[in-house]
Formats: sequence, structure tokens, C-alpha cells
Amino acid sequence: MTLTPVSDAFVDGLRADLPAPVFRETTDAYLREPRGRWEGRGRVLAPGSTDEVAAIVRACAAARVGIVPYGGGTGLVGGQLMAQGPAPVILSLERMSATREVYPSENVLVAEAGAILADIRDEAARHDRLFPLTLASQGSARIGGLLATNAGGVNVVRYGNARAQCLGLEAVIADGSVWHGLTRLRKDNLGYDLRDLLIGSEGTLGIITAAALQLAPVPAGDGTALLAIPSPSAALDLLALVRDRVGDGLSAFELSGRQGLDFLAEVGPETAVPLDPVPDWMVLIEVGLPAGLAPDAVLEALFDAAVERGLTSDGVIARSEAQRRAFWDIRENIPEANRRIGAVSSHDISLPLSAIPEFIEKGAKVIAGIGAFRINCFGHLGDGNLHYNVFPLPGRVREDHEGDRAAIKRAVHDLTHAMGGSVAAEHGVGRLKVEDLERYGDPAKLAAMRAIKAALDPLGILNPGAVLRG
Repeated sequence: MTLTPVSDAFVDGLRADLPAPVFRETTDAYLREPRGRWEGRGRVLAPGSTDEVAAIVRACAAARVGIVPYGGGTGLVGGQLMAQGPAPVILSLERMSATREVYPSENVLVAEAGAILADIRDEAARHDRLFPLTLASQGSARIGGLLATNAGGVNVVRYGNARAQCLGLEAVIADGSVWHGLTRLRKDNLGYDLRDLLIGSEGTLGIITAAALQLAPVPAGDGTALLAIPSPSAALDLLALVRDRVGDGLSAFELSGRQGLDFLAEVGPETAVPLDPVPDWMVLIEVGLPAGLAPDAVLEALFDAAVERGLTSDGVIARSEAQRRAFWDIRENIPEANRRIGAVSSHDISLPLSAIPEFIEKGAKVIAGIGAFRINCFGHLGDGNLHYNVFPLPGRVREDHEGDRAAIKRAVHDLTHAMGGSVAAEHGVGRLKVEDLERYGDPAKLAAMRAIKAALDPLGILNPGAVLRG
């Protein structure tokens, strides 16, 4: 379908029906993504209600103007901006940030799509509940975008991706009609599950305006440990040991390699590693246990068992909240160190757990065949998600390797696919990985996706060019 660029006349035509706060200045903040690789285009509209979203979508459908939904702008695959094609409406949900209802006895919180994740977590805590979705950008990421991309984070091993933490949705679909699906039901088999269809669709099938979110009890006791391990293979054996010991009490299991720790020492942020010597590999383990179980005692027994099996030789258990926070700072500062070094090519991949050690070994050989680089491999080992990033050697910068980026990406993704993995683990497809979806996606799945897109968005106005080629 041929789309029409958004124009002054189109925007002015909306002013009679929409209040003044809808019309925002289109600043650079809406046109750039965190890695600075692309610049978007368009005009910002910021509706304050679902009815206003619906009115904008109806107008866009009538004029065949594209719509790019915009949450917190934290996405890393270009789903929140459109660099090519007719300039779209950038539909920001920032004004729709209210908590509509909280049902503590049901473990449910209903929030609008523009609510910031950290605010949702704080609101749940005020009711002695936990909203377990946790990630580095939670101070700016908004729940609509997190659901639209089926975000992951550090607690997937226990609570699942964003999809598992959502019971119902309210959304505006491409003709401007509103789907009132804010159910709080755990069981509802009355027809197709539109919730699961919209979650992860990255704004290409509908615009999420509110969500009924599933809360969890706050664990009676938390425990955190940092353990040195000899290898990624040992990390998998340790993961199995932890699961055998604490079951669903395992909240996070994060793997970090020596290269990430070296980056922290090289460029900061200044971060103390309480293991001496600094290990080649280490894991961060967090457990959340019910009343009657002492997390420190559980972790101490776990450490002893791991030592006996040769899975670790050194470790530290956090004895205070400040120490726990310091452990997490190591893991959470690694991405900032990566940014300061400047990656030649970054990869968000997932693999079957048992394939991870072999992938890490083969990946190093594949990259060495392209050239001399540094590899920082870290991630959410508990759910098989690796951040596998390739960097220049000291004294060089990523711009020196512009000609290598495509070859590195192809090599890493080919290996991931060959080993039964996914090249889009938790950041989605956006516009960055459209070609990857075409290359690695199952043909039957792609045909079904295109049919669904054509049925729900026949004019192709919803996030054009994202996920599926326009």
C-alpha cells in the first residue's frame, strides 16, 4: 500500500477534535535510538486517552498516514522510529501513564500503556506486591512498549517474559476501533487469544493502550551470591544444582565473562569485583524464598555443594542490601562499559541451554576467522539468552571496522540458527532484523504472519516496515 506523509494540513485537521496537549513538538528525543545508528522522521502526537488514540488512528486510516507507536524510546532494533518512507505520525503514549486499578487480593494491577516500568513496580510495592519484570531501562521504558516487544529482563527464569505477566489488554486496532480486552481472568478460552497475538507484535497489529498485569507475592527473603566458575559448561551444571535445591525460588542466574569485567576496569563505570583473582567466568545468583527458609543458609549450602562438585572455588554471599546492590552493579554496568568501548556488532540471541558452551567456543573461532576482535559474552543464562557482542582491539574504534559489521553479524546469526537458536531473543525484530526474519524464519510462519498483518491492518499503516517488510 502507498502511504501518505504526515503534513501540517493533516495535523491541523485534528486540532478541532483533539485538545492542545496532544500536539507536541517533534524534538530529537523522538527521532533517535539509544545506539545512535538511525534517525527517524515524523510528527509527534501524544494522546491522553484511549478515545484520543482511536480518533488519531481513524484519521490516519482515512488519510493513509503511517503510525509509529512510541513508548520510552529504549528499543535497540529500531522499532520505535522510521528512517525511510513517508513520514509517519509518531504516536507517543507518554501522557497515558496512570494506574487505573489495583486488586491486591487478585494480584492484578491495571495500568495505561505509557506507565513507566519503575513506577508500576513501585505501585505494586505499595500494596505489598511484586511486579517482577525487571530490566536496566526500567526508569524510562513504558509498559506498552515492553509488552509490544515481549520484553525479557533478569527474572525470566522465574516469572517468564512480559507475555507471562499480562492477563489482558486494551488496544486500538487499525480501523480505529477499540478492543476492550482488559480481563483479569486466568482462564478464558472464548475464541482466539488476541492478547498473545498483540504482545510481541511491536505495534504492527494494534496499539496497546492499557494492560491488566499479573503481580506476585513479595518473597519473604532474598539472597544473592556471586560465584567464580571455571567455564560456561560448569555454569550450566551449577544452574541445574540451584534448580534442584531451590526450585521456583531461583529468581535470576546471570553469566558474565572476564572481558566484561576488563571493560569495566578499562573505561568504567568504576565497579568493584569482590573476587580475587578476577575469574574468567562468574555467575550472579539471586533467590527469593518463602517464610521459613533462610536465604543465606540456602546459598551457603549451595556453595559447599558446588565446591564439592568442582563447579566453583570462590564466591561471596551478600550480607546486606548495599552488598547485594554492589553485586548487581557489576552486571548492570557491563552494558554501559560496552557502550563506552563501542561495539562493532551486537547480538541478542537465545540458544538451547545445553548448546551454550559449544556456541561460545565455536563463536570465538568464527569471529577469529574474520579478524582480530574482543568478544564480550554475558547474559541471562537461566533462560538461554546471551548478549554476544564483538569489539575492536585496544587502540582501535568501531568505525575502523564498518566493513566487518555485516560479516560478523551474519556469522554469529548463522551459527545461532544452525544450533537451534533465535537471533531475536528479547529485543524483537523492529526494523534492524527484518532481513534476519526473512532469512531464518520458517516459511509457513512467515506466510501466516503476512496473512495476519493483511487481515488486521489492510492499509499497512501500523508501524510500517517493522517486523515485516513494507
